This record gives sequence, C-alpha cells and structure tokens, in this order.
Amino acid sequence: MVEVSRSATSHGVLSIRAFRRLWIGLGLSSLGDWLGLLALTAMAGTLASDTYATQNFAIATVLFLRVAPALVLGPLAGYVADRLDRRWTLVGGDLLRGAVFLTIPIVGTLEWVFLATVVIEAITLVWLPAKDATIPNLVPRGKLEAANRVSIATTYGSALPAAVLFIALSLLTKGVNSSLGWLDDPVALSLVFNAASFIVSGLVIATLHGIPAGPSLTGPQRDGVLAVIKDGWVYVMGTPVIRGLVLGVTGAFAAAGVVIGLGRVYVEDLGGGDPGYGLLFAAVFAGLSLGMWRGPRFVGAMSRRRLFGFSLTAAGLLLAVVALVANLAVVTVVTVALSFFAGTAWITGYTLIGLEVGDSLRGRTFAFMHSLARLALSLVLAVAPLVAGLIGEHRIRLNDDAVLDYNGAAITMFGSAVLMVVVGVVSYHHMNDRPGTTIRSELRQSLKGDSRFYSERGLFVAFEGGEGAGKSTQSRLLGDWLTAQGYEVVLTHEPGDTAVGQSIRTIVLSPQTGELDHRAEALLYAADKAEHVHKLVLPALGRGAVVVTDRYVDSTLAYQGTGRDLDPAELERIARWATSELRPHLTVLLDVDPELGLGRFDIHDRLEAEPIGFHRRVRQSFLTLAQADPEHYLVLDAHLDRESTFRAVRARVDELLFLADRHHEVDV
Repeated sequence: MVEVSRSATSHGVLSIRAFRRLWIGLGLSSLGDWLGLLALTAMAGTLASDTYATQNFAIATVLFLRVAPALVLGPLAGYVADRLDRRWTLVGGDLLRGAVFLTIPIVGTLEWVFLATVVIEAITLVWLPAKDATIPNLVPRGKLEAANRVSIATTYGSALPAAVLFIALSLLTKGVNSSLGWLDDPVALSLVFNAASFIVSGLVIATLHGIPAGPSLTGPQRDGVLAVIKDGWVYVMGTPVIRGLVLGVTGAFAAAGVVIGLGRVYVEDLGGGDPGYGLLFAAVFAGLSLGMWRGPRFVGAMSRRRLFGFSLTAAGLLLAVVALVANLAVVTVVTVALSFFAGTAWITGYTLIGLEVGDSLRGRTFAFMHSLARLALSLVLAVAPLVAGLIGEHRIRLNDDAVLDYNGAAITMFGSAVLMVVVGVVSYHHMNDRPGTTIRSELRQSLKGDSRFYSERGLFVAFEGGEGAGKSTQSRLLGDWLTAQGYEVVLTHEPGDTAVGQSIRTIVLSPQTGELDHRAEALLYAADKAEHVHKLVLPALGRGAVVVTDRYVDSTLAYQGTGRDLDPAELERIARWATSELRPHLTVLLDVDPELGLGRFDIHDRLEAEPIGFHRRVRQSFLTLAQADPEHYLVLDAHLDRESTFRAVRARVDELLFLADRHHEVDV
C-alpha cells in the first residue's frame, strides 16, 4: 500500500506544470553534469597521454577539482545564493555552465580543462541551493516530500542515460568529424552535446515566471567541514552503531571513488577506449540504482544492521575480482554486482541513520556523514590515480607464451578492495544485532522468498506453551523488571486484547459456543491477530517500546493446526498474512507436561476441555516449531520454580534490549 501511494504522489507532482518544467530543466542539467564528468576525464586522459603516470595524474586532478570546491566554497556559495534572484540564478547558472563547456573543445588545453572544471563546479554550488529553494514555491506543502524524492531520483538517475549517450557519441565521433572538421577531438562531440543540454535547460527554466524573488536557501544550513565535524564528532565516535554506519558509508563512497577515479585508465589498459569507459560508467550506476531499489528486498531475511556490513564486505570482495580479472566483459558484469551491493549499503545506511538517530541529532549526523564522505571521496579521487601512476606498468611473464599485465590501476584497485573488506567486516561487527544467527541461514531464507520481518525498532517478545505453563506469570515478571529498567512495556495477550478481540475471545473460548467448524475457528483467531498486531503491537514497536505478548502465531499453528488437524501450510499462510509476517525477536516456549498444566485449573474453557491427546499434539507442535528456528527461541522447562525460570528469561532478553528505547536512566 505504501508503494502505491508513493507512486501516485509522484505522478501527482509531475502533473503540476511549473514543477514539471523545473523537473525537465533539472533532468537536462543533471544529464549534462554526468556527461561532463565522463567527457572531462576522457579529454584529460587524452591531452596528457604521454606517459602512463601523467595520464593518471591528469584524470586525478579533474576528479579532485570536481569535488574540492564544495569543501572550500560551500558556505560562501550558500551566502551568494541567498542574495541572488532565484529564477535568474537558475537560468544564468545553466547558460554559464553551457558556455564554459562549449569553450573546452575550442581551447583544447589541459590547463583550461582544469580551470573550466573549477568554474563549472563553483557555478553549480550556487545553482543547487537556488533549485532546492524553488521547489517549495512550485508544489503544495503536502507534495513537497514527493517533489524532493523525484528531484533526487532525477539527479542520480540521469547518470545511466548519460553513460549510454557518451558511448553512442564516442562511436559516432568519426562520422561527425568527417562532416564537421573542427571536431577533431574524440570527446569533443560529447562536450558540445553537454553544453547544449545546459543551454536548453536554462531556456526551459526561463519560462517559469512564478518563481518569487528573495532568499534562495530555505533548507538546512550548510556548515563548512570543520564546523560539522566539531558538532558531530563526539556523538558519532561515542555511539558504536553510528560509528559503524558512518565508517561504512564513507567506505562505500571511497570504493565508488576508486572505480570512477581509476576506471578511465583501467579500461584503457584493457583496450576498451572511450566506449569501454562509458560502458563501465553505465555498469556502476546501473548497479547502484538496482541496489538502492531492490537490494534490501533481495536479502529480506537479514536485518538492516547486518545487511549494511554484509553489503560492504561483498562490495570489497567483488572489487578485488574486478582488479584481478583482465577482461572487459567480465569486469563490466562484476562491476554491476559490485555497485549493486554498494547501492544496497548506501540506501541501508541512510535508512538506519534516519531510524537510529534522534531527531535533535539527526541533522548534524547527516551533515557530518556527508562532509566526511565527500572528504573521503575527494581524497580517493585524487590519491588513487596518483598511486596508480607511481606504481606504473608491470608485466608478469608466466612462460614464453603467457604473460599477465597488472598495471598501477589494477594493483591500486586490489589494495582498495582489501581495505574495503576490512571496513565491511568492522562495520558488521559493530552493528551485528543477531550474534547467534548465521549469514548462511539468512541468505538461504532470503533465496527461498521468506518474507518474514523483525521490527527494526522496539523489542517484541512472545511467550508460548500449553495450558498452565506459567506464561502470564513470566510475562508479568518480565514487564515489571523492564519497567524498572526505564523501558516502556506493553503487556498484551491473544486472543482478546482489543475491542474487537474481546468479542472474538468470547466466541472461541466460551463453552457456551459449543462446537465450531475448525476452519471458522482458525479464521476467527486470524482476525483477532490482525486487529491485535496492527492496532496495538506495531504502533508500540514504532515508539521503541518492549511488547510482551502471551501467545502469538505459534499458538494458532499448534492448536488449530496440529491440534485440529488442519493443513499446517494453509494455516500458516493465513496467520502470517494476518500479522503481515511480523515475527517476535524472541519466543519463550515454556514446556510443560499437559497433565500437570491442566491440573493447575479447576475450571476449563472450551480449549482446555479438549481431550489429553489434543494437548499432547499441541505440546509436540510447539517443540517442533522451536527446533526449526533455535536462533529466535528460548525453550525452558516450566516445571522449574518461577524465579529460576525468570532468571533465564531475563538473561536472554537482556541481550536484545539495545533494540528498544530507554525512556529514563536507572541508577545502578
């Protein structure tokens, strides 16, 4: 339902004429920006192709100059944008960038490529806040989130068509040169097309007369790197989860920087030329887009924290494969997979920061991460090609007929891959929220299409067992202890802890109901669970509370499945559908002999009055469910005294309390 709503909202935003025109201009500008990155690095490599080292140094300089101005001029650019008319800032910025790009193939010197890169990036720094400030004036407040989402998707999504366009223009260059003799540079046509995209964008935005004059920067304040680091350093370094997230996201940016920074020379080493470089660039962003879109669902059984570290490690291993396999076709395919995991880590990390960091610290944490990632990216873009150039070209002769060429780009990539794996492993250990669960089991579960999910916030504990096992007593003891520790605790039970559930409980448990059709009974329990989960359990978990329930899905599977002899698979599908596949983080099974448990009651309800054989089947079903998933179960002998039982429960729950929010500190 959420996805349908989002899609509809995005369509509604694009139906607004003014925003649609700005979106078209943004798309053309973003296309030109990505195309410019490809063209400028390709041209720098061509103009400095005397030696392997100088080619790497030239490309490193262009890439560094693409990022460095934001580190130095960021606050000044925001100040300038505040004091310019927004409409003419957008129009003039696009026209100026188009004009500068047009001069690059005309001048045709490496020095002008460097200077033009700085000028273009400085203009972009002023253009971006003006664009951000304009969007709220073009769409209703209720559609602002959707408009921002479309804007971000357009900015990054245009990288792939830019790569495809670069490949096509590179292949057509010779034909164009024959008719337009002044286009004698292999990437000149791309630069001319790039300039045209900016100019057309400016002309489209010039038709927007409804943009009001005034301050353009209405988003979060843009502090410099030192100020952001000063504000966020203590919090980030003092919180293990956030430390792992920031370290991992920075590593992901660094890995992307290595591929982009060394890609041009590495493809040249493989004999791919400009079309091969465009193909590798397309592979990077195709994989990133796919990872951001499908990555978290692809490994759906893995928690976000574990998925983050796992994805970083996988990206590092695949980067090592890219470095070792000297075949452009294989490298392209592996790069898609590498970028898929990098994109998965990127979107997972951003989601986790939104969930893990409190509102008062979230902005500073994001700013800290953005600045650190940009700093790491700029350093990698500058240093990686420099290192590759210093390493130079090397040939390993295996025998008279076989040789291996491992030049500086490949060797530097491999070293970066090793560091990336280390970053991934460290992040994984910082954030592993299921220490007893193996990655293999989660991957196997994901490949089977198991859609179960565990709440990313709050702690969900279920007590299960036969009649008279002591579930209510242990639930109460756990609730009292957790409340004393400062946690919000929601003690609940099934069936009957909602208004609708109370009516259902009367029907299914009252002896006056008499005999029910087994399917009707199962559907009534499913209805109670749906009401219970969506009206009570999920809202409490969303607040970060600890939810302790007396009975959950396992009781349905044991009583109505094995006990009533209904098809367990059909019954489970109904119960899981009713609860939206929400699973407890921990299920405590209190195992008791049925005869002993039933002997603890003088009056029996409708289910308790079933024959002893029914209750024995129920007991065995509970044990079978626990044996199938020992990582999420704690099985205890309910014949023990309640204090001993509770000590075991408390010890296991204590390991999971990091998932819940403590509302006040307790003196120890």
